[in-house]
Amino acid sequence: MVQTILPLLNTNKSKISKWISYFGLGIGVVLLLSAMQMFININYLLKENNPRKNGYDFISITKVITNENMGKDNTFKDDEINEIKSLPAIQDAAPLISNQYRVKASAGNIIPFSTDLFLESIDDSFIDTVPPTFNWQPGQTTVPIIFSSDFLELYNVFAPSQELPQLSGKTISSVNIVLEIYGATGVQNFKGNIVALSDRINSVLVPKSFMEWSNQTFGGVSKVNPARIYIKTKDANDPKLISYLEQKNYHLNKDKTKFGRIKKVLQNIVSALGVFGILVIVLALMLFSFYLQLMIARSKENLQLLLTLGYSPNWLSKTVAKTWIPVYVFVVVAAVVITGLMHYAFVKISFVERNELSYFLHWSVLAVGILLLALSVFTNYRLVKKNLSEL
Repeated sequence: MVQTILPLLNTNKSKISKWISYFGLGIGVVLLLSAMQMFININYLLKENNPRKNGYDFISITKVITNENMGKDNTFKDDEINEIKSLPAIQDAAPLISNQYRVKASAGNIIPFSTDLFLESIDDSFIDTVPPTFNWQPGQTTVPIIFSSDFLELYNVFAPSQELPQLSGKTISSVNIVLEIYGATGVQNFKGNIVALSDRINSVLVPKSFMEWSNQTFGGVSKVNPARIYIKTKDANDPKLISYLEQKNYHLNKDKTKFGRIKKVLQNIVSALGVFGILVIVLALMLFSFYLQLMIARSKENLQLLLTLGYSPNWLSKTVAKTWIPVYVFVVVAAVVITGLMHYAFVKISFVERNELSYFLHWSVLAVGILLLALSVFTNYRLVKKNLSEL
């Protein structure tokens, strides 16, 4: 029946506007789908340097050391910590408590290496990897340790030059570490056991219970003001938060948030590209609506004749609208294929490991493509029905 109706439609004129609308629709769909896929890729690839936990950023802050305040007390007091916690941009803050005594670490005869060491402790909720064994009670001679991944990397860099063996993340947990703690009463040895590696905190972490006990026992100190504080925030790049920290002369490790800043800029660019794609789609559909109005106006007599012969307006609208469904299907499918090829090329030529990004489009991109196809067909039907009702 479509072949019977098509010759009655005056489609020979205004073909330029029709093809321009098709081309514009295709370009708009490609821009929108490509922007969506790139947005997903950015979110996946540009991970924050400090790992996120439950959607939060964990960033360390210290007081800026200048020539004027060198030698002074640059630790955080309770009122300063409470003020930081009260900021709207900060969900929580925790001090890093350090040892107030001398500690020396060695690895026995297997790894002939020893060094003076610093220990710190913090609330477990701020640590990215906390195994069940990370606890200590007075009387235990073994102290669990969470070691910084960056420290392990540094060790593996200089180890060969010192004729020391390089260690993997799994191997380091089997190394027996001897902690020599020097206090007023002498030296006491503990066995250190590395139970996990931390990508978030650059330190040698021990349980809070051990730190409190050892500071009291060997350092004779029960209250320690921290030199470092970790903050928990939804957005480490919040301009108000950064402005506050700068006004207070607090140092925020901006290297920890640089990927977040880059990600934000790229997301804004890709989002703008997606919005532009939506505008192109809307303009293409508007241009096609003008073409439909002109075509129906020029085919007015033929269409009125069909209505006079008894064809219902609803049937006529559906039949006329069906003539453009194959075109819409072709345009959207072609746009999806082009987007897929662009994404495949991006994964193929970029320095991205194959296990990080899939060569296939994300399911949400395909879903939006189907949604755009349905929207185009529905819009086309509504426009045809509206114009035919005005005959």
